Amino acid sequence: MRAFIASAFLCSSALANNSSTDVADIQRVMDNFHEAVVSHDGARLSALFIPEGSTWLNVLKSPPKVRVGSYQDFAKFVSTTKSALNPKHAHVRIQTDGSIASAYFDFVFMIDGKEENKGSETWQLVKGPDGWRIAAITYSSEPRL
Repeated sequence: MRAFIASAFLCSSALANNSSTDVADIQRVMDNFHEAVVSHDGARLSALFIPEGSTWLNVLKSPPKVRVGSYQDFAKFVSTTKSALNPKHAHVRIQTDGSIASAYFDFVFMIDGKEENKGSETWQLVKGPDGWRIAAITYSSEPRL
């Protein structure tokens, strides 16, 4: 019972560290990501990432396979495609201690109004002198065939 009470206290303490300002700032990063993709602004998209060491992993569900990519490749795609892009995010959960954060959500990636890909996605973010930046994106993937 003591372990349960201690665990409950630690969990509630961790949740209490989620400052509403940090959560709002992280949500703003997500909104800026969406706007950059929709407007085909690869430079704006790239600015949301830490330039050194960012990770981009696509985990195909079936058959299971991990594909390594980069935000630079995605930004280039966003900048050069003529198709209408619209990433939709739902069930967003953000956790932060004020220095690092994670965002976990479900997504549907729309191209020209049609579902191209869907899955779950997690972002790891870090807060530096210029605010929150994305350090890593990992997402599961169920591409439309």
